[in-house]
Amino acid sequence: MINIRPVSDMRNKFSEIEETVLKTGDPVFLTKNGYGSMVVMSIEQYAALTDDIELKLDEADRAADSADIRYSGDEMFKRVRGRIHGRKEL
Repeated sequence: MINIRPVSDMRNKFSEIEETVLKTGDPVFLTKNGYGSMVVMSIEQYAALTDDIELKLDEADRAADSADIRYSGDEMFKRVRGRIHGRKEL
């Protein structure tokens, strides 16, 4: 179940939020004035979300270091859009 709490609970009930995040492994969504403000999660949860991205970025850096071809931002986005829409633009 999604756990939504007011942002003031970070100040007033931090221990409860910490316990929820660490025991259940689920994030806690905080609201301010009825709107989403932030998400609190454990380091392990954060790592699970970002580790694969970090590995892919490292892989892309290594590929860029070994290639002589460079594309401008516009060229790169044109290539990505082409692939998304099924065209093979090189």
